[in-house]
Amino acid sequence: MFAHPFRANARALFALLCWACFSGICLRAEERSPAPSRSLEEIKQHGASHSKYREPSTRPTETLAPQADLQTFRDVIVPILEESCLDCHGPGNVEGNIQIDTLDPNLLEGDDVDWWVEVLAVLNNGEMPPPDELEMDDEDRRTVVEWLSGEIQVASTFRRATSGHSSFRRLTRYETNHALQDLLGLPYEFAKDLPPEAHSDDGFQNSSEMLHMSVKHLETYRELARQALDRAIVLDEQPAPIHWSISMEQNSQVDRHQQQSKLDQLAEKLKDDPEKQKQEVDALRETFQQVPRDTHYRNLTTGQKVAATWAYNGARYAMDSEDAPRVMPPTSDLVAVLPGGRNQKLIVELGDQVPDQGVMRVRVRASWLREHDTSNDELHPPSLQLDFGWRASNEGRADMRVSIADQQVTASPDEPQIYEWDVPLGDIYPRNSVRGASKMGAMPSPSEYIRFVNSSVSKEAIQIDHVEVVAPVNDQWPPASHQRIFFASEQRDDERQYAQEILTSFMRRAWRRPPSEAEVQRKLELFTAIRGQCESMEEATSEVLASILSSPNFLYVVRETQTESPNSDSAIDRLTPHELATRLALFLWCSVPDDELLELADNGRLTSADELKAQIDRMLADPKAERFSQQFVHQWLDLQLLDFLNGAETKPKLSPSLKEAMQREPIAFFHEMLQQDESVLHFIHADFAMVNERLAQHYGIPHVHGNHFRRVALPSDPRRGGLLTQAGLLAMNSDGTNSHPLKRGVWLLESILNDPPPPPPPAVPEIDLADPEIAKMTLIERMEDHRNHPACMSCHSKIDPWGIAFENYDAVGRWRNAINGKPVDATATLFNQQELSGVEGLKRYLLEDRQDQFVRAMVHKLATFALGRPLTFADHSSVDQITAKVRQQDDGLATMIQQLVASDLFQSK
Repeated sequence: MFAHPFRANARALFALLCWACFSGICLRAEERSPAPSRSLEEIKQHGASHSKYREPSTRPTETLAPQADLQTFRDVIVPILEESCLDCHGPGNVEGNIQIDTLDPNLLEGDDVDWWVEVLAVLNNGEMPPPDELEMDDEDRRTVVEWLSGEIQVASTFRRATSGHSSFRRLTRYETNHALQDLLGLPYEFAKDLPPEAHSDDGFQNSSEMLHMSVKHLETYRELARQALDRAIVLDEQPAPIHWSISMEQNSQVDRHQQQSKLDQLAEKLKDDPEKQKQEVDALRETFQQVPRDTHYRNLTTGQKVAATWAYNGARYAMDSEDAPRVMPPTSDLVAVLPGGRNQKLIVELGDQVPDQGVMRVRVRASWLREHDTSNDELHPPSLQLDFGWRASNEGRADMRVSIADQQVTASPDEPQIYEWDVPLGDIYPRNSVRGASKMGAMPSPSEYIRFVNSSVSKEAIQIDHVEVVAPVNDQWPPASHQRIFFASEQRDDERQYAQEILTSFMRRAWRRPPSEAEVQRKLELFTAIRGQCESMEEATSEVLASILSSPNFLYVVRETQTESPNSDSAIDRLTPHELATRLALFLWCSVPDDELLELADNGRLTSADELKAQIDRMLADPKAERFSQQFVHQWLDLQLLDFLNGAETKPKLSPSLKEAMQREPIAFFHEMLQQDESVLHFIHADFAMVNERLAQHYGIPHVHGNHFRRVALPSDPRRGGLLTQAGLLAMNSDGTNSHPLKRGVWLLESILNDPPPPPPPAVPEIDLADPEIAKMTLIERMEDHRNHPACMSCHSKIDPWGIAFENYDAVGRWRNAINGKPVDATATLFNQQELSGVEGLKRYLLEDRQDQFVRAMVHKLATFALGRPLTFADHSSVDQITAKVRQQDDGLATMIQQLVASDLFQSK
């Protein structure tokens, strides 16, 4: 429901009203239950067929002079409420501190509109009547629901037209980062030093309620802008790159020397007994032919092998750099072999010469070493990951993954290929702090290294014979980021004119609108004032650009000042074209508008319905739309709970790679649905999943190989498919060692149904684990015992059944049929006596009876994110209108975004 000041109290009190007063629901739960023979896909269709949003509205939602329908309330609604409610909530008995006959029925102007919204919600959701009360007549119930729906719709439209909204806020940390990336044309993480954002009550980080600006913020933003421009603009000569060309013969010198020393020492020891010397030396040589379990070096001609080792002290493994590049030599007989299946690693130490800034290019010649039966169809290429690290002492070390995506190694040993990564050195944190303060070979060690990791799930090995590193890499000079700002111009010989041209262009892109002449002149005056203190025109310009990026016009989502509104005859205060472009870009790209959006805003074409639709299609097809999937899903589903989960403390333990796959799955699933315009009902259940090999193994899905995510068809099995049964979401709502029905139930109500439960009342008794009788209970039994306390019953009766439906999933989201030898009981009964038989029963119920609620919840969540502010009652009718259009067009996710952006809600201030 909508956020408002006393939502929690209203929800809590009205839950008691529901329990005690109303005597029926429109259709009995058992009458609505689908036939067991229906598949979940069939239930989706059946549930959609009785959607209220697919029916025409019974009352117009727009009128010039709306009036509250108080006559119908007095003549029709009051008698129904008097018969059903006043015994418990009338003058003589005010249960739950609510007296229903005192609620103001004038929803247009009265103060009790939030209570009436709650009444309608519980009526529609079937959260009453209590099982021991008489049923309300179906016709009476329908009458109340229709009257309330119509009044709420009209009142919401009226209040939206007569009340203001504020989306005034600063950019979030991630929006600032992406805006700088797009403005400067660089992929760096510019905003990593900004503090993390708080989450609003709705769960979003971009809410105007939270995004205030402090003096500390302003100082940080100024420094951030300065650092970003320093990385984009070059003021000095091109830095000379440093090169490393490293064969595995070089990289293995220490290990091969140690191996030879063993032979020499044994020969020396037995020099007086030649026969025994030969026997034992040959035996030792024979051990060198055995294949080590871990990373090792191998001579392809002799078959001799030596384990790859590394130690930080003494810098014995460090490779020397060179000033000039060398042509990579032909393939060598000496190679490094990284076995698969256990994240085997190969360290190549680079010393203390790696630059602080710029791009480091790493190239490795590698191949897929098939050491198993090549006729086996189950063999699949391994994957290679790149890390960067250092170890200064026993107490100081760091290892960081620097490859965004793993490289799948498909080349054969006969024809190895070059695999390459470009690594922004300025984004690696922390770097070895003793570089330049400690000499190579001394302690603490100033050296740094790269590390190749066979990140495959399978046991397929990777063979490496040569590594090249160069830093910093500049494929052109000045770099493209510099030329993006200091572009070619006929005014280049006139510094002031050229500066004006640069500043005007940059301000337009950074401030998301054409700057005024006065604004440009002020920046030009600043340029003139500091030019004499700077060695070059570029340096002076860079200082002015920093002021543009630390201006409120960049940092805030600002509203344009208009002396005369072009829509003055309309009740809706519409966004200007440039404001619309900004809102659209922040929504779908989490960034600033590109040149095409700005140009359409400049000429007024962006407000055209056809052009706006075309731009949404273009933006969703752009790779930058992945930012939207990442940010919206992370905030909507509260994935920070999964980020904070310590995989080493779960039972069983989660490997870092499995946890990473769990974090990626809901985002990949959402993005696939977005790209294909799949029905949002697939979030409840889908016949496909987005998985990689590690996650597929966790789920028991066969024939999935490799670390990349891909769409995989699922059998007709409710245990997987959709969001509800994804392992990461289940794991983050466990206690780490066991399931947690309460957490899972609360999460489903808040994130999926947008129907958060009331907070616990004060003085709720805690579960006493010191009591031996309680300690030996199962988790479900403890919850039942806890729920028997009167203070706990009202909340838990609403929450627990939803969470108990997930009991077949353990703490890390694996399916189970028994707990400690006892069969799992995942059956629960909802507040309205609807029985949920495990996760299949939960999915069936949601798809049959809660489709409207879920689709509306999705619209509500997307709108909250898109507008950057909490929704209020004034937005209620708009959300309903968008939901109706989405439902009438088969619930596509991209369709939902199209309808949201086309709405007055999105296009107004």
